[in-house]
Amino acid sequence: MSLPEPVLLAQRPVQLKGSAVARACLRLAGWTLDFDGLPARQGVLIVYPHTSNWDFVVGILAKWALGLSITFWGKDTLFRIPLLGAWMRWIGGVPVDRASSRGVVGQMIERMRESRAADRFDWLALAPEGTRAHTPGWRSGFYQVAVGADIPLGLAYLDFGRRRVGVRQFVRLTGDRQTDMRAVARYLADVRGCRPELAAPIQLRDA
Repeated sequence: MSLPEPVLLAQRPVQLKGSAVARACLRLAGWTLDFDGLPARQGVLIVYPHTSNWDFVVGILAKWALGLSITFWGKDTLFRIPLLGAWMRWIGGVPVDRASSRGVVGQMIERMRESRAADRFDWLALAPEGTRAHTPGWRSGFYQVAVGADIPLGLAYLDFGRRRVGVRQFVRLTGDRQTDMRAVARYLADVRGCRPELAAPIQLRDA
């Protein structure tokens, strides 16, 4: 008996208005933006692949171009740098000590549940590889939050091969890790990072 697949969310009732200047900057750099709205006012957005410092530049321009207000986790050491730390908090960054990040996952699940109850806009964006270096798989924090809070997972991509950035699909996960990750891998199979040899295989590496 086959297990149910993650449900693709085709409806995008939440529409955003972004920055025309940021969209123009992306066009001038040769990038095409792929986005037609959000399926809900709360969710988790994963960004793949993460192989270069250029990912952050393109990603921030895309965030502004979409008008997407997000929270993201970052290495706590970056937030200790004067001005940089203040700027990262301003754009939605939350410092995370990787040695004790599990508490952050639980806090984010609770926050997302509260946001759903209050109908408050709340999206978390993460690079599940966790680093630009090659790794054997993805960190599972994004998965735990999406399943634990029962919110959509958006599959954002940075395709340097086609010079396209955006969100291709949104899915409702089943809670079965192997089934869900096989589907995610299938959806992102043709995406090429800035340094493709550093892209991690699309699989969870921690429990």
